Amino acid sequence: MISLRRNKKSVLFASVVTSVALAASVVPANAETGVSSSEIKLGITVPMTGIAAPGYNKVAPAMKAYFEYLNANGGIYGRKVNLIIKDDRYIPQEAINKTNELILKDKVFALVGQLGTANNLAIASKVRLGSRKIPSIGVLTGFSGFADKKKYPTTFMSFPSYAAEGRIIGTYINENLASKTVCLVSQNDDFGTDAAKGFTAAGVKFAEHVKYVSGTQSSATAQVWIGKLVAAKCEVVVLMTVSSATAPVLAVANAAGYKPQWILGSVGSDTTTLKLSLAPAGIPAAQAAALFNGAIGLSFAPDPSDTTDEYVKLFREVNTNYNKGVEFDNNVAVGMNYALVVAQALRAAGTSPTRAKLVKAMESKGSTFASIGYSPMGWTATSHAGHSAFWFGKFNLAGELKPLDAARTLYTTDNNATQPVTKTTAKRAALPAKGIPTNS
Repeated sequence: MISLRRNKKSVLFASVVTSVALAASVVPANAETGVSSSEIKLGITVPMTGIAAPGYNKVAPAMKAYFEYLNANGGIYGRKVNLIIKDDRYIPQEAINKTNELILKDKVFALVGQLGTANNLAIASKVRLGSRKIPSIGVLTGFSGFADKKKYPTTFMSFPSYAAEGRIIGTYINENLASKTVCLVSQNDDFGTDAAKGFTAAGVKFAEHVKYVSGTQSSATAQVWIGKLVAAKCEVVVLMTVSSATAPVLAVANAAGYKPQWILGSVGSDTTTLKLSLAPAGIPAAQAAALFNGAIGLSFAPDPSDTTDEYVKLFREVNTNYNKGVEFDNNVAVGMNYALVVAQALRAAGTSPTRAKLVKAMESKGSTFASIGYSPMGWTATSHAGHSAFWFGKFNLAGELKPLDAARTLYTTDNNATQPVTKTTAKRAALPAKGIPTNS
């Protein structure tokens, strides 16, 4: 009897050891959060509903569509990328809550493409990504502060900074519109303040500067703004505004017969989003483009209608096959592009990725990553800045932004707009074969 009990114990012990050994063979040795032998989990919070949803709600699904395409072509060293999307309604507290869900409940490896200045500032402060060493790759905001590695050690920008954009627009005005009465409409927060820093650096003085609080934009408030611009006899008006503010300004001005030379900042000039934002004013999409026909715009990437561009062509194909039923526009292109950038970052982190390796890879190799942008990422060991250059164009009746010059001259400055603007020729890394990165 004693012998029999000992044998049963031995069998039970051997069974437990075998089970543990089998489990160990499945889970990678590094056992990093969000990484298994078959999957890498990423997270994003975006306004899928709410005031900022039109247009911006296409970014995350576009990223997911590219990842599905990537997964169908081998993923990242055999692992599939799983993007978990949360709706933050463009409310900072919701962004905090949903980001905590992604980290604590869904246990994602990293955050990608988090949208908005206020939301990202709230996340950085309350979720404490830096001290917890959680990477946030390619935040979709141009707030220049996020390039500060000391303050935001694991956050990496994507867009050119608003400060740089302000100085670049200011330089263009000085060179081409110096004799005109110039005015500005801007959002009264970090977005507008950052841009104002660039305009000041460029030496631009505005005859009228209308500031609005985010969320107050409407046809009624636009009436007041237009009244101020008309009273100041503004001949050139720069709109450093989100699309939901740009749209009523254009609609009210058009109804009043007020036609200055508009300069639309990069944030509020997406054609599709403007059309959606003009719909509540009773302006059909077919007529909407007429309101910004002739407006000057700027972009760090090709217009999404430019099918001669290899990146646009590839992303359109992915959109057709993996994001069916969605109209291709700048928001879709942005989403897919940063999914491509993230894929390169994940590959650069190696076959046994950790969060620390991912951050190091972006700092050491990020500036070499292929991107639809005409300037490289500014990701280095000392700065986490994004793209740094813009080209200027004019919108036509189809809502397409056409370059002002055949060479598509790029205007560039540093992230904090402390350096003079210089002009360069558009150059960028070639698109990887079939849009599938093979970097290591």
